[in-house]
Amino acid sequence: MTHQTRLGRTSRVTAATLGLLLVVSTAACDRASSKTAAPPPPTTVIVAEVGQRSVPIVREYTARTEAVPTIEVRARVAGVLEQVLFKEGSTVKEGQTLFVIQREEYLAQLDSARAQLAKAQADLVRARDTSVVDRFRATLNQKKADLGKAQQDVNRYRPLAQARAIPQQDLDTALSQEQVAVAGVAAGEAELRDAELAQRTQIQLAEAAVGAAKAAVTQAQLNVDYTTVTSPITGIAGRVQVDQGNLVGKSEPTLLVAVSAVNPIYADFPIAEVDYLKLAPRIQLDPSGRVQGSSPAITMVLADGSIFPHQGRVTFVDRAVDTKTGTINIRAQFANPDQVLRPGQFARVRGVVEERPNAVLVPQRAVMDQQGTKVVYVVGKDDKVAMKPVKLDERIEDSSIVTEGLAAGERVIVEGMQKVKPGAQVKPERASAKPAESAKPGESAKPGDSAKPGGPAPAKAKSGG
Repeated sequence: MTHQTRLGRTSRVTAATLGLLLVVSTAACDRASSKTAAPPPPTTVIVAEVGQRSVPIVREYTARTEAVPTIEVRARVAGVLEQVLFKEGSTVKEGQTLFVIQREEYLAQLDSARAQLAKAQADLVRARDTSVVDRFRATLNQKKADLGKAQQDVNRYRPLAQARAIPQQDLDTALSQEQVAVAGVAAGEAELRDAELAQRTQIQLAEAAVGAAKAAVTQAQLNVDYTTVTSPITGIAGRVQVDQGNLVGKSEPTLLVAVSAVNPIYADFPIAEVDYLKLAPRIQLDPSGRVQGSSPAITMVLADGSIFPHQGRVTFVDRAVDTKTGTINIRAQFANPDQVLRPGQFARVRGVVEERPNAVLVPQRAVMDQQGTKVVYVVGKDDKVAMKPVKLDERIEDSSIVTEGLAAGERVIVEGMQKVKPGAQVKPERASAKPAESAKPGESAKPGDSAKPGGPAPAKAKSGG
């Protein structure tokens, strides 16, 4: 090996050694620089202030619409259905003629009843005639006159016979005639009483016959009237149950059509006993159990999710709680001028069951679920993060009522919870006011509902149904 070769290898080793020393020196400088560098800036988070205000507690229940009254129109007399004078599904007025039943037979019965009434009235006039009684009374008066004459003869003959001025036979004859006259008067009085009794009996019988004849006329007139079937209420008529030309009312009152009053219309729904206890102080009942005065307003949500434009009022509270379900039935009345609502529709109704004063409210998006416990991140006055467990009650729009764990005015993190941990220094920025995206005014949810970090808000709770 030549001297140049050895020199070349030595140069390369020296160069490599110098390069390694340079790398080590650079790394050492970097470590020294990192030890003296400034700490990273605090994490920026969005915070919201815990509020406090009075809020309404709203419940939502499943309801069915009811038409009150709903009346079944039936045929009350037998006959052939001759005419149908309305259109199915149309609005009919109270007293409007709906059907006509064959009436000739009933008109004939009415004429016959009227004739019987005329005869009974004539019999009554004859029974009240006093000519027979007057004749017996005149006969009695004649017999009384004969008795008076006989008594006068006796009184005149008695002193003469005692003075032997007339024969005794004349006195005996006068006495006999007096006795005959007395008997005649007694018979005449009996005959008069009998005639008066007979007349009173005839009058009573005739009056009874007139009363029966009047009742028969009334019944016949009713039957004639029943051949014209009218609507008892104003409402919507359903389907005609019997076609024109059929015999109706033969063995029983035949159902012809049903009519329902739909303005106003009612919604029946059960509410939980605990909600009823909150609602009861705001409902005043009269002695019959009907609601009187102003009652809580009720909003109706239709099956397609639209809001019925007219608010309702509670008008009835059932007498007892159902022991099987723990609910009590409530009825609310709704104006329905356009007749949009019909009986039997499904709907949801919501209303305020109580007012919660000075409720502490935390934004729902600030609440996290940690192993079954609801927690929030609170930013203190020193801008450091602390974790606090909370207990929640009702959900109001996009917030929840806090019953324990927070006080009004505290700042809670609503955005950026994933980037911090308890004790971390943060840079809080106030959240901009945003309208609730999905919550509707006055809606509340079940106690304890919350949203997980970054997740969607939970569905609103519904009660009842």
